[in-house]
Amino acid sequence: MALEIKLYGADRCHKTQHYKSFLESRGLDYKFLDVEENKAYAEALRNLYENRRLNFPTITLDEKKLRNPTDAELDKWIEKLK
Repeated sequence: MALEIKLYGADRCHKTQHYKSFLESRGLDYKFLDVEENKAYAEALRNLYENRRLNFPTITLDEKKLRNPTDAELDKWIEKLK
């Protein structure tokens, strides 16, 4: 079964753009969820955190949640969960 990758972020955010490029450069399918353009995506992101803040960018790999991971950390988790 394929790893489900979601990127919660905003188009204007340079870190979000970095993660989009990172995932695309590795040929990974992912869903980009723009929390500034879609209230449902923003609510879903809030639900991931006890403080209910819009902590973006956040990447979820199936059930694993990563907030601003380093490239090495993200690579590690992608390989581990594949």
